[in-house]
Amino acid sequence: MTARPVIGVLALQGDVREHAAMLVACGAEPRAVRRPEELTGLAGIVIPGGESTTIDKLSRIFELRDPLVAAIRAGLPAYGSCAGMIMLANRLADAPPDQQTFGGLNVTVRRNAFGRQTESFEADLTGGWPAGEPFRAVFIRAPEVVAYGPEIEVLATVPRADGSEHVVAVRQGSLLATAFHPEVAGDARIHAYFVELACNVAAA
Repeated sequence: MTARPVIGVLALQGDVREHAAMLVACGAEPRAVRRPEELTGLAGIVIPGGESTTIDKLSRIFELRDPLVAAIRAGLPAYGSCAGMIMLANRLADAPPDQQTFGGLNVTVRRNAFGRQTESFEADLTGGWPAGEPFRAVFIRAPEVVAYGPEIEVLATVPRADGSEHVVAVRQGSLLATAFHPEVAGDARIHAYFVELACNVAAA
């Protein structure tokens, strides 16, 4: 590994520049990924928020979907935020019948679990992750994990009105996903966590 690991940002739609800025703040070198050849040499890849059905369609138009799926299955660390969580899920609870995901996480995700854009909100994560002060998470048309396998580590939740918890951050090996947008919160701890994860995978 170099001193500055190269972390891709899927640049088909969404908060590409914001994620790239966070990666720079964490000491990584971001690379916009739109073509299959741009996957070469990556230590990891970020899949931003946006519209999951559009990301799916554009990934096929750019002939990127299959190479990216293969790279994730081969062990490329990946972090998905909001729509990125949807794209890393193996199963969707409420998707159009023709929607595909990249997969990798043994979870079922429900899209738009918190309502429409006008119902966006902020909340402190519960569960003590990431380390340090409570992380203020921004939820915009956010999904949630509604079911998961035994290999999934639940990293963070937020409380429901009825006192139960929404699962909003999970990890499975080298795959990380959050239902919220840390790239707009001005707090780089989650990106730093992913960069460290990617570097550890590369060094193993």
